[in-house]
Amino acid sequence: MKGRPLLFLRNFPVAQPLMPHATASWLVDNTALSFEQIAAFCGLHILEVQAIADDTAATKLTGRDPVRAHELTMDEIEKGQNDPNYHLVMLKGPDQVRRTKGPRYTPVSKRQDKPDGIAWIIRNHPEISDGAIGTLIGTTRTTIAAIRDRSHWNIANILPKDPVTLGLCSQRELDALVAKAAKAAGLAAPVDSRLEGDREALITELRAQRDQAVRDAETAADGGEMLMPGGFVDPFKKA
Repeated sequence: MKGRPLLFLRNFPVAQPLMPHATASWLVDNTALSFEQIAAFCGLHILEVQAIADDTAATKLTGRDPVRAHELTMDEIEKGQNDPNYHLVMLKGPDQVRRTKGPRYTPVSKRQDKPDGIAWIIRNHPEISDGAIGTLIGTTRTTIAAIRDRSHWNIANILPKDPVTLGLCSQRELDALVAKAAKAAGLAAPVDSRLEGDREALITELRAQRDQAVRDAETAADGGEMLMPGGFVDPFKKA
């Protein structure tokens, strides 16, 4: 790897330190590595490293020692300091954080809306179990039970609202849950009839347009005026 251009190496995915900006700050302050070497190791743009070195970043970063974090060795740093074209190799990558099974994560800004969404589901789909509601909304059975029996501490201010509108889940997730609960309870699958009126009106309009087109064609065939699409007379053509 020695002597290979750093810009070439950046095209390949490599492990990066857990806190790249803090690590870059420590390397700038404690080593003689070039900005390009530090940027390549930390996965940053060279201008970001320049800003850290010039103290022009938004806040002064507290450096993080990659040697103490077992991400880099002093021997590796020495190699980089002796050869500006050397690409630092991480000792190990940071442990990946994996999401385990459990309640859905909800942003803090939307957590206050959870009771309203729960109340909406309880009112409109009582067949859905508390466990399923908890998984969908990301809450506990205790909270759901308190809303269901109206013993919740804030029950006077809870207003049933569609959880999809509140941003607590997607329409697809809610529809799938409702269909699953209905099937388990032996109920007929819900049918979305919100657009039935519009659909019927559209079909009627399309049929009328088709019939008019047929009449126009018959008129033209009988020697009448030649009509353009939409029923307009073409002044440049004669029957």
